[in-house]
Amino acid sequence: QVRLVESGGGSVQAGGSLKLSCVITEGNIFSINNMGWYHQPPGKVRELVASIITGGDTTSYADSVKGRFTISLDYALNTMYLRMNGLKPEDTGVYYCNAKKIDRDTRDYWGPGIRVTVSS
Repeated sequence: QVRLVESGGGSVQAGGSLKLSCVITEGNIFSINNMGWYHQPPGKVRELVASIITGGDTTSYADSVKGRFTISLDYALNTMYLRMNGLKPEDTGVYYCNAKKIDRDTRDYWGPGIRVTVSS
């Protein structure tokens, strides 16, 4: 079982920065194959914005956030981060932390989500 809890959201003006955290409160980061951050704008579907492969730390980003967002892991703290710089109004929405355990099948675990509001 894996339990995830996000923090660090809030309201900022365009051009500002936020750093989201996702703490693994149950489970261990070394038992997880891949972690990511998903963004769900108001009234729209949830989309992957950044992902990282645990162990090797290979990262991937959606085109919309490349050069502005940075995903990282702290293995000692069982925590994943998303540093968001140069925030835009279209970054507004709920951000969800995701963890994937890949064995014979893939199991997805989600945090409850955290809201980010960027005003123009």
